[in-house]
Amino acid sequence: MALPPAAPDRQPRHGRRIDVQVFARPDGLWEVDATLTDTKARDWPLARGLLPAGTPVHEMLLRLVVDRDFEIVAGGDETRWMPYDGQCDTYGDAYQALVGLNLMRGFRRAVQERLGGVRGCTHITELTQVLPTAVVQAFAGEVLPVDDAAAGDEPPFQLDRCHALRRDGEVVRLHYPRWHRSATVAPRCPRNEVPAHEDAGRTG
Repeated sequence: MALPPAAPDRQPRHGRRIDVQVFARPDGLWEVDATLTDTKARDWPLARGLLPAGTPVHEMLLRLVVDRDFEIVAGGDETRWMPYDGQCDTYGDAYQALVGLNLMRGFRRAVQERLGGVRGCTHITELTQVLPTAVVQAFAGEVLPVDDAAAGDEPPFQLDRCHALRRDGEVVRLHYPRWHRSATVAPRCPRNEVPAHEDAGRTG
């Protein structure tokens, strides 16, 4: 689908920036820092007073510690900017509820069950949804094999996880020929994932 053209006279109003950084630790665990920042392009009236343009309305940091199997072993958050001082971040250690979840097994659904609605911060809970694929990218080539030789008897993890890397497609035919299959063969569910038709929100 073609990108809709941008109106030449459009004016900025709101910006949201999401940044995810993943770090390897000497102890074999991995840290995931995810930050969400909202800003306005104009002075914006809040209940507490006028917020100058460019000053964050929201700035939240979520940090998870995960192991090589995508299991979350520690988690917590910090709200640095909020529209209602002393109120937005009074949900306690709610995001420790992420401990024990696996980023690749029903993660998105479990987050909503544990932290949806008033049980946490809307923005931090939304921020969790981008984390499975971000951690997959960090693990690629270090924890997860990405080439045919390193994969051994199992297909490389990335196959059948996106349109370009479908196993009946041209990319797999050219670069992973032993895993290429006819379009008439039903796809096999990749490791650590449930079929998309069962619950599209459960996979990473």
